Amino acid sequence: MTALEPRDAEVTPPTDDRDDDRGSDVVSDGQGVLGKAHRALSVGIVSVVLLIAFEATAVGTAMPVAARELHGIPLYAFAFSAYFTTSLFAMVLSGQWADRYGPLRPLATGIAAFGAGLLLSGTAGTMWLFIIGRAVQGLGGGLVIVALYVVVSRAYPERLRPSIMAAFAASWVIPSVVGPLAAGTVTEHLGWRWVFIGIPALVVFPLALALPAIRRMASGPADPAGPPQPFDGRRIRLALGISLGAGLLQYAAQDLGWLSLLPAAAGAALLVPAALGLLPRGTYRAARGLPSVVLLRGIAAGSFIAAESFVPLMLVTQRGLSPTMAGLSLAVGGATWALGSYVQSRPRLEAYREGLMVTGMVMVAAAIATAPSVLIPSVPVWIVGVAWGVGCFGMGMVIASTSVLLLKLSAPGEAGANSAALQISDGLSNVLLL
Repeated sequence: MTALEPRDAEVTPPTDDRDDDRGSDVVSDGQGVLGKAHRALSVGIVSVVLLIAFEATAVGTAMPVAARELHGIPLYAFAFSAYFTTSLFAMVLSGQWADRYGPLRPLATGIAAFGAGLLLSGTAGTMWLFIIGRAVQGLGGGLVIVALYVVVSRAYPERLRPSIMAAFAASWVIPSVVGPLAAGTVTEHLGWRWVFIGIPALVVFPLALALPAIRRMASGPADPAGPPQPFDGRRIRLALGISLGAGLLQYAAQDLGWLSLLPAAAGAALLVPAALGLLPRGTYRAARGLPSVVLLRGIAAGSFIAAESFVPLMLVTQRGLSPTMAGLSLAVGGATWALGSYVQSRPRLEAYREGLMVTGMVMVAAAIATAPSVLIPSVPVWIVGVAWGVGCFGMGMVIASTSVLLLKLSAPGEAGANSAALQISDGLSNVLLL
């Protein structure tokens, strides 16, 4: 696959020189991701990822205190799964929107919804209102993440995509270290609400930097010569079905009684056919090529993120750690995640990408298996930090590699739909496992 050529005549058209191993693409000349041609775009979209990363690390630290104050510990999983449930629908919508009209509008709309959801959660007086705010965040997050993949597909040649994916991962380092500390300090001294209310102020910078560059380099439909294609109503209906089905299953899982069988059955009836219709054919049996890439992404992300969501709660409620210390126990993971993503981006390792993914999955499994050992009082809590550092290194290799392979296996006009399928696998497994 080759990326679509930029519309701006001053921007160097993409070329495929994957075998050129003359140094790092990240800081190289005008052909690198920080060269003259791509500098503004790279800084802008990485800033968007930085915002999402800061929200994820900060909110995860404040969540146990928010749930306790709002008397919502029994609904704790909903605070996470509501985000992923609504994002499932938004991902499909964003993929079609971006393929037909360009990624600019879904990205701008998504950032606005993301900020609005944070404000709603930060001002919530009940746990259910807090969860609704998280659902609005999910709509924004789903729109943003797929639109960003389409931007990468259109604006960057294939040889630069591993580097920009590594830059996405690197943008998690500072939030992973600063986010838990800042969120824990704010939660303890000012209250958890300020963690949510303060983050939307960061929206202005990514908007000002990214949107003009995206308009110049990656705007418009996938086929500029032809008329925009209408939205696929069937896929939109399937997206709504997968979101409603996932929500019903999550609701049933919170109350394991006989009456829960009714929403569980309704959820499965909606979810299964919708998932089969939205994911590449053969995903459930790991068919060769794109289906197996999409399936592996869901297995990796769902298992790791679901486990990580409960680690701060476990450390606060079972080991007596403060929110700050519980968040910091996972801080090293941001650096090792970025390191793993950097490793996979090296041109010399391109031929070993499948081996890197296998190694990464083994590291992820080991981290998840080790974390619950801290429930034994004699096991030191720093074991979680070490285990999560190892697991995040593996995730850095796996997540970036699946993204690179997906774009490589996608035709230009299918980048949005296939990116949506990748994110649906990611989000759906998060919802079900949470």
